[in-house]
Amino acid sequence: MANTPSAKKATRKIEVRTAMNKARRSRMRTFIRRVEEAIAKGDHADAMVALRAAETEIQRAASRGIVHANLAARKVSRLNHRVKALAA
Repeated sequence: MANTPSAKKATRKIEVRTAMNKARRSRMRTFIRRVEEAIAKGDHADAMVALRAAETEIQRAASRGIVHANLAARKVSRLNHRVKALAA
């Protein structure tokens, strides 16, 4: 248990940051899900629009340290590959 005022403040800050990070991670996953739903429907145009939005959101999460940069690049790459396969 935190005893000093600085330790108590640190605990409060951690709780706030955790909540923000959770919301940002959830938002990123929502954008990814939208792309996957468009792919499942087979709608290439809708998937492209969703992919552009998701790519921005994924990169934003990576820049803020929510996810690792390599994970973000990998997710964008795999989504892009799946969307391109729809066009063929």
